[in-house]
Amino acid sequence: MKNESLIEQEGLALIEQMRNRPGEIILDELIQQAFKIFANKLANGGIIAENEFAFQFELGTILKTLGQLYEFKLEDKFHLEFETNILLNKESSKSKTKKARVDLLIKYKLDNKTTQAAIELKYFRKKNNREPNNRYDIFTDISNLEYYKDNIEICYFLLITDHQHYVDKEAYSPDTSDFDVRHGKTYKANTNLSYRTPNKPKKYETDILLTQNYNFKWRTLGDFYFLILKV
Repeated sequence: MKNESLIEQEGLALIEQMRNRPGEIILDELIQQAFKIFANKLANGGIIAENEFAFQFELGTILKTLGQLYEFKLEDKFHLEFETNILLNKESSKSKTKKARVDLLIKYKLDNKTTQAAIELKYFRKKNNREPNNRYDIFTDISNLEYYKDNIEICYFLLITDHQHYVDKEAYSPDTSDFDVRHGKTYKANTNLSYRTPNKPKKYETDILLTQNYNFKWRTLGDFYFLILKV
């Protein structure tokens, strides 16, 4: 059991956060709630989708429904965009320009202050196996979200799959073992990731370097596995 004074300190810290960043805290809570609803509906058959865009739409519908509940005053506004372009402060590793395309972009206006959130979503099906390219693409999306953080307050990466290959495979090829998101694995900031397979497609020739530490913790619901990372 936590010391009472520690609990009080945490409570005061939360109040201080709410004073300084209420929109950001509420939006982050909303997104995590939407992820939980989405995962449970998918696992229990409430959502049936065959491709990545369909999953974006289903998640977006849940986000929009919840977002409207957090419009406390007439002036408050929850706005959601699909596959939208944003302008960055620096070049993105994906587009090589200051323009980037985000799977889901949220703009939440609360008390005349607007908070933004970007979500990149991947859906890997076992029958459409694209290995090891898929694992490289995971780290590309995370890298892009790190770039977006200069412009956007909240960034999330969500991966859905029905393939245990990403979750607990015993080992990967030495040429692609850098790209490892298995359960319990970690990434240490500024560790270079290289795709060393000969004759690989040109788009996979660039090494990837992330600026933050990451812990990969998968959740299992029904026949699906979920990886959620806050960047």
